[in-house]
Amino acid sequence: MSEFRIHHDVNELLGLLNVSSGDGAEIYIDLLQKNRTPYVTTTVSSHSAKVKIAEHSKTPEDFLRKYEELKSKNARSLDPLVYLLSKLTEDKETLKVLQQNAKERSEISANATSSTSASYSVPATSSKMSMQELEELRKKLGNVTASSSVPQSSEVIRKMLRDRHNKKNPTQPNPVFPNWVYDRPALIGDFITSPTPVGEPVVAIGSMALAAQEHALVEDLLYVLVGVDGRDISAQPVLGRQSRSFIVDPSLDMSIKELVSRILPVASCYSTITRFTEEKSSFEYGQVNHALTAAMRTLMKEYFILITQLEHLHRQGSLSLQKLWFYIQPTMRTMEILTSIATSVDKGECMGGSTLSLLHDRTFNYTGDSQAQELCLYLTKAASVPYFEILEKWIYRGIIKDPYSEFMVEEHELQKEKIQEDYNDKYWDQRYTIVQHRIPSFLQKMADKILNTGKYLNVVRECGRDVTCPDAKEVLYTLKERAYMEQIEKSYYYASKVLLDFLMEEKELVSRLRSIKHYFLMDKGDFFVHFMDLTEEELKKPVDDIIPPRLEALLELALRMSTANTDPFKDDLKIDLMPHDVITQLLRVLAIDTKQEKALINAEPTEVSLSGLEAFSFDYIVKWPLSLIINRKALTRYQMLFRHMFYCKHVERLLCNVWIRNKETKQYSLLSAKWFAAAFALRQRMLNFVQNIQYYMMFEVMEPTWHVMENNLKSASNIDDVLCHHTSFLDNCLKDCMLTNPELLRIFSKLMSVCVMFTNCMQRFTQNMRIDVEMKRLALEKSPCPARSEWKDEAERKRVTSKFVSEHMDALQSDSGFEGTISKFDSNFSTLLLDLLDKLSIYSTNDCEHSMINIIYRLDFNGFYTERLERMAIERSQRTAA
Repeated sequence: MSEFRIHHDVNELLGLLNVSSGDGAEIYIDLLQKNRTPYVTTTVSSHSAKVKIAEHSKTPEDFLRKYEELKSKNARSLDPLVYLLSKLTEDKETLKVLQQNAKERSEISANATSSTSASYSVPATSSKMSMQELEELRKKLGNVTASSSVPQSSEVIRKMLRDRHNKKNPTQPNPVFPNWVYDRPALIGDFITSPTPVGEPVVAIGSMALAAQEHALVEDLLYVLVGVDGRDISAQPVLGRQSRSFIVDPSLDMSIKELVSRILPVASCYSTITRFTEEKSSFEYGQVNHALTAAMRTLMKEYFILITQLEHLHRQGSLSLQKLWFYIQPTMRTMEILTSIATSVDKGECMGGSTLSLLHDRTFNYTGDSQAQELCLYLTKAASVPYFEILEKWIYRGIIKDPYSEFMVEEHELQKEKIQEDYNDKYWDQRYTIVQHRIPSFLQKMADKILNTGKYLNVVRECGRDVTCPDAKEVLYTLKERAYMEQIEKSYYYASKVLLDFLMEEKELVSRLRSIKHYFLMDKGDFFVHFMDLTEEELKKPVDDIIPPRLEALLELALRMSTANTDPFKDDLKIDLMPHDVITQLLRVLAIDTKQEKALINAEPTEVSLSGLEAFSFDYIVKWPLSLIINRKALTRYQMLFRHMFYCKHVERLLCNVWIRNKETKQYSLLSAKWFAAAFALRQRMLNFVQNIQYYMMFEVMEPTWHVMENNLKSASNIDDVLCHHTSFLDNCLKDCMLTNPELLRIFSKLMSVCVMFTNCMQRFTQNMRIDVEMKRLALEKSPCPARSEWKDEAERKRVTSKFVSEHMDALQSDSGFEGTISKFDSNFSTLLLDLLDKLSIYSTNDCEHSMINIIYRLDFNGFYTERLERMAIERSQRTAA
């Protein structure tokens, strides 16, 4: 069971039980993962578990009765469930919670019942009911009766099954037997019971001689054994799935009555089998049940031959009651087994795979009885033929032809063209799914391989290529499972190879992934330099003012001007403007199924309008069948990684622009301004941080992880391995780039914001300074100045002008408090960076996220932050101890 499945099931269970815990589901998930073992129940362990539950139960008889009922229906996973319940009886704390929960639920249901019962009040007897009130009461009573647990008639069940099938397959309705098949009971080989006897016997059988009584009873029994009432033995009417009972004349001699009572169970078995075969032969019950009834009818031929022979002996006068009892002995065992199977199929409402599971289990249960095992094996082989025909079409050609919804794999109507809009693996995961109760128990181990075999072939077939397994042979049921297991294995490996070769060679999957890596993981450096130079002015605009066709044209130009021009798939790259910035998008994704989800969804947007840089992302056109691997879910992860790095690249360019403009200001000797050196130092620290983070993400996370994925793809044996390796690559990249940790993500977002605000501040300063410089230079050159005589040449003029302007700028900036602004930026950046490094050190040690510690090594290469981090760790440990 996957970790995601455990998370899902634990959350579902906590929701059903209304259990709220401060720690959430994580504590239970950790316990499950640490303590789960491949436990296999045995007869001894299930019996001891059953006894233990019965001892703790207030009504052990009801529990044991229910257990036996489920056992007779061949319920799946019954013994493991009983074992789990027996373990729960030992946990007092869990029992207390469950009892409290049951009490609350009973109170809620009692309140609901009391409020509902008011609507079913009957008027007082003294008042006369009107016709309208009487009609309403009749409808209410009819609804209550319909919702009660009375066994439904076979006609109702057939209609329900037919409606269910027609709803799933409106274009292929089930064929239906004409009504006269069901309206004429004489056509069925079972007893025809009438409310009144046809004729009364003239003489009571008890007054006759013993020899005459025996002769009459033999004749009656021969009739009863083929479903016809005798003179002194008559069948009782049955309701639902009851066994047939008989009434024997009470005046009959006791010795004869004893022998008759031993033979009558065979007649009861005959009645059950006949009713079963007639009912399950209908189209609504599916091909497996139809094949089973056909096999039962074949076996019943021997029974009819025996009865015919006995009638011949009776006509010759050589058949006594003792001889009848002797001749019927071998048939009794067969009839009992057939009746047991018919009753279990009826009780469990088995169809398709569940019928085969029941027959398979019965076959193995009769291991010590060769005759009974041979009988069950014959029935299982016969019933499995239509199921295996469906299986063969699926594993050899990828086609499902299941008109009665019996096969373990179910097809859902999904359009593969929509895979680009779906943010999940819906098509691959939900187009074909496993239905657990339809899996025969002997194919349970191979269920996943059977599903994947057909899926692989189906994908290739939908691409217009006809595929048929070269090792296709007829699959037959045997007690030695190795025979059909080998056939399934061969077809699975063939299907895996066909689809994998198709995607890798014909559709060039690896080349496609490399193309995506060039753009989404910023592999082509010169392309991004061209692209960001071309689109810088356009992306600075608000997103609503950006013209997408203009961006597309600039993208096309950048692709043609760079080494990306050699990429054969470059035309599939597109521009996408997202509705949220990358941090908001990531926080929304991380908040799914958490307490913060509702708050984030309902929160007002913090930004008035996004800039093009914040909303910008790439998109990629992927066609079927590559969209199975590069689906919308995978592309969204690529987009998150790209937007994260693209924004880092943008911040780096802003800091580099500040560095360029700072180079211009160095021509002025601002010797008295301390803020100047502090601003330069802070800019350099910010640039060092951003560049090292980018280097870490690109060369210490993505490149090594990409090479691991490429090597894994070379050794992949099927498409599921490819999906797994690709998803693992993206997940590891997201995790190691700090994009799956909301706490680290928020700190990183604040650091980027501080860097952007600092660059904006420095740009405003340099821009204002440039304007002031030009204005002062012009004013100085035009105004009379005592120093004009000192201007011997142009160089001297510039020197004097620069000195004058710099002195002016020193005074201007010291007055405006610019030094305090730079100091505040420095303090905020240092605090946030220390916080980030501290959190990274905690995660790298506690959660074994060893790759993230490389960020600390790169940023703290000279030990500048080591002392502060150690001090923070000591303070944290002291707080924990306190």
